[in-house]
Amino acid sequence: MEKTLVNVDGAAQALRQFAEERDWHKFHSPKNLVMALSGEVGELTEIFQWMSEADSLSAATAPKTSQAVRDELADVALYLVRLADVLGVDLNAAVSSKLASNAAKYPIELSKGVSTKYDQLPKP
Repeated sequence: MEKTLVNVDGAAQALRQFAEERDWHKFHSPKNLVMALSGEVGELTEIFQWMSEADSLSAATAPKTSQAVRDELADVALYLVRLADVLGVDLNAAVSSKLASNAAKYPIELSKGVSTKYDQLPKP
């Protein structure tokens, strides 16, 4: 049995209903949702642009940026969940599969403490 890492069923249902009530489902093509998601990631990026590393670590709690960070993270998450729902992608299965794939690409003994891309790691 697959472990539940991501459960977005409630959010997907709420977003589906939200779109249907407004007759927006006709605008929610994968292409449009990807573009909207990209725009929201850009807005999140803008908050962090030009911050120091130290400031970026406290962006979610700093009075000047905390609400904007929460809002943009929510927008990114909502568009991602909606996109997955429209495409019929099980995010839990996708995340579980990707984590397993990454674990194989980045064995602890070769990748611990280094940022080297998997194809540049020494062969075991």
